[in-house]
Amino acid sequence: MSQHANATPDFVGDHDIDTTTLDIIENTLSNTRYEMDRVLETTAISPVIREQSDQFPLIADRKGRMVMGQFGSAIDTIIENAPFGWDDLNDGDVIATNDPYMCAGAVSHTPDMLLLRPIFYEEDLVGFGSQWGNLMDVGGKTPGSMPVQATTIFEEGMRLPPVKLYKEGEFDSELLETFAHNTRLPEHAEADIKALAAGTAAAEARVQELCDRFGKETYLEGCDAILDRTRDGMIDLIREFVPEGERYTFKDYVDDDGMGNGPIKLNLEIYREGDTVHLDWEGTDAQVPGTVNFLLNEKMFKMFTGVFLIMAFDPLLTFNDGYYDRFEVNLPEGSVVQPEFPAALGNRLPLMARQFDVLQATFSKLIDDFSVAGSYGTSPNLVYAGTDSEGNDFQMLEILYGGIPARPGGDGLDGHSWWPLFRTVPAEYQEAYYPLTIDEYSTRADTGGAGEFRGGHGITKVYTFEEDGAVTFQDDRAHTYPWGVDGGKHAQTSEKRLVRTDGTEEELPSKVENVAVSAGDKLIFRTAGGGGLGDPLERDPELVAEEIRQGLVSTEAAREEYGVIVSEDGTVDRAATEEARETGRDERDELEEFDYGPLPEEAELAERIAAERREFDDRHN
Repeated sequence: MSQHANATPDFVGDHDIDTTTLDIIENTLSNTRYEMDRVLETTAISPVIREQSDQFPLIADRKGRMVMGQFGSAIDTIIENAPFGWDDLNDGDVIATNDPYMCAGAVSHTPDMLLLRPIFYEEDLVGFGSQWGNLMDVGGKTPGSMPVQATTIFEEGMRLPPVKLYKEGEFDSELLETFAHNTRLPEHAEADIKALAAGTAAAEARVQELCDRFGKETYLEGCDAILDRTRDGMIDLIREFVPEGERYTFKDYVDDDGMGNGPIKLNLEIYREGDTVHLDWEGTDAQVPGTVNFLLNEKMFKMFTGVFLIMAFDPLLTFNDGYYDRFEVNLPEGSVVQPEFPAALGNRLPLMARQFDVLQATFSKLIDDFSVAGSYGTSPNLVYAGTDSEGNDFQMLEILYGGIPARPGGDGLDGHSWWPLFRTVPAEYQEAYYPLTIDEYSTRADTGGAGEFRGGHGITKVYTFEEDGAVTFQDDRAHTYPWGVDGGKHAQTSEKRLVRTDGTEEELPSKVENVAVSAGDKLIFRTAGGGGLGDPLERDPELVAEEIRQGLVSTEAAREEYGVIVSEDGTVDRAATEEARETGRDERDELEEFDYGPLPEEAELAERIAAERREFDDRHN
């Protein structure tokens, strides 16, 4: 049922549907994906879904192609790996899987559970509703199921192949109980999986209502027309903005795999032939022993690429599977973006974030007179788990955020997710449900890259633990810097420090597993900033002065990075600023297209990373 990349899709052609009806169908499906999220968030009980919105909905046509969604479809792959086929799908079925290798990376680590509901109308398959979300725990060697010191996916928890959780409406309670029994939080797993099923039911209801309103054939024709319209729009974007005959590459690094191996290179080449854009990851490093491997789903990456062009040049265009035949992707087998089973995948987030950086940077070199945002900071996971003094088990899972890079025309956001719909868990929620206190949650001044448009700052979050336990976290950008663009400066790196009750302090690597903490210990968690954009000496001095007053920029950084001098009353000293900026322009080197920061050679950086891991292991083993 999959669509061959070089064949013209069967939805291309004239469509017997008026534009008003098509717009109604498209907008109803667009609204439905948000309804699916809302149903899930108000039904799930885990904070990572309920509070942080770590889930993604999808509505597909009868051939499994995403018509509306965010992460791309792998329905054909899921059914190919199931013990049943397309003809065995029935009204009331709901398929469940959390095995990345069984869905080609549509979910990229085991905590992500995907539910897929075939949608029927008048006994005919008319589409699919799918929803996946990040469960709090699926077993494995560490709480949260995202170990650092793992070398295979077998250490990362329970894996469910594509199976029917609901069969013609009948719920398989024994299957769910068996899965939940293998997790540390079975009540959370059961509730969240049922909530995911409820999200897919919302899609089913709205699709069936559209069939009631317009007729089944009109709805099916509408899905084809939506895909075709997006494909036409993408062809226009490619022809207008992506030059033919030019090849550009870009490389960047993930620090390490948490086991002393790094830096890890990602290398991308982009070029256009006709109406097809080629994206080649050849030259990317081989898969690593640790858990940062990213099983990049080919369709997902095509979706990411299309979203980049759409958001940059035509934000009203719907992104879906319609344009997938316009992109050809090479993902080298055995690389960190296409690891071979049973490679560990639990902490793929650093690589996922970095592939966005590499993608947009390569496009910025390819597309004439087009500046993109700099490099993103970090988006780490933190798990705090243990047994309290009353014998009750606890486990907190939180996603934190770094600085969003500056973008053409505006500053980056401080401490924000690169997924727009993600949110921060309120400190009040954490303190109410877990044995800890949040002493500080603040913006890290001067950590965003300087520029005409400043990169977003990272954040500082300080936890005081009230019970003995252990922490596991996965972060990055501790050794490499989020780069700036077109004269913009690199951002600052991430930092972690553990302060014991006896006053001793320990600097921690960016990736640690099951580090013991005692009641009263503090963890100071600092994320990286985002890269700046444009010449810092062109930044509005009044804006710099305002940020000094807000505590976002220090007076030293204002002077050294922006050439802005403020008087004792906090106002801009115009004469001194003009002089400082003129001197700065005369004395500085030529502005760089990309500012990577003070990086050493790869061999030296590799030795630093390996030495840091050896020293940490010696202290804790």
